[in-house]
Amino acid sequence: MYLLYCDESNIDENAGDFLVYAAVMISSDAAPSLSAAIEKIRDDAGIPRDFRLKFNPRPDNLTHEQFRNLKQAIIQAAVAHNVGLLSYLILHNICSSMDEARRNGINTVCFHFDCCLVRMKSQGLVLLDRFNDQNNLIDGHLTEKFSVGLKDMPYSKEYRLKHILGPHYTAVGQSRFTSLIDIVVSSMRYAMNVHTRGNDAQRESALALLALLSPLFVRNNGKDEVSEFGLLFSPKVIKSARYRDTYQGLKDFLAEAGSPSPKRSRGSAPTDRPATVRRTIRWSHASAARTLTLSQRGRAAMGRRHRAT
Repeated sequence: MYLLYCDESNIDENAGDFLVYAAVMISSDAAPSLSAAIEKIRDDAGIPRDFRLKFNPRPDNLTHEQFRNLKQAIIQAAVAHNVGLLSYLILHNICSSMDEARRNGINTVCFHFDCCLVRMKSQGLVLLDRFNDQNNLIDGHLTEKFSVGLKDMPYSKEYRLKHILGPHYTAVGQSRFTSLIDIVVSSMRYAMNVHTRGNDAQRESALALLALLSPLFVRNNGKDEVSEFGLLFSPKVIKSARYRDTYQGLKDFLAEAGSPSPKRSRGSAPTDRPATVRRTIRWSHASAARTLTLSQRGRAAMGRRHRAT
């Protein structure tokens, strides 16, 4: 059994920024130990039990540096417990609406989660950070994901998410894993905004933070490249040359931090076909336990201290 905790960041519709919808995939075997590890990190830092730990704000009893180190320790704990990161990125300039983009992000990570579950011959639960969109369409959207699945895909009218047992709401403070996904997705947002906003003074800090996150991204077995499960840029076909440059610039920045995207051969057509995507991911198994394949640069990054907020 696997748990998928989801959250979004960069929801303010600023031109040049990317909406991030991401999720951490946690094995039920690893969940008790990871939860205990995060709780110990909190206790060692003296964080009050009722404090809702997020990327920001920091607890009053911690300095800026202590809080930065605490967040780093939580990310490292996730890596040590073989947590997988699935993410969806779209430029705000291209979004027709924030709510629709967020629902599309949910579709993408749920689809990719189901594909991973197919490969692992397992089942899972999806837990989403609670939010209200215009006209509260999200409730019907999640009901449709469970009862029908995905609709109007490029190569399939419907695709049933058979290995997902159901989507449910959660919120920060209701699990240690809600703190984890908030820290992860907000770290992605912070680092990417440093690049897209041209904040050269924070560039090295952002690269170090992304390198810390790099081992979490789901990869094809034995490859340094992050699979589309781990990092999907939407849309796949971008007609505007200016926006293509924006996307490529962010891809290059992520690659510099140890998370390169797959290179598409010139002239090849992108596809979302479920059967094709299911074949792209490979999993390593050792002692009957799943392990994520980490890039050499991603592993090396674990020894680096990020200097982000």
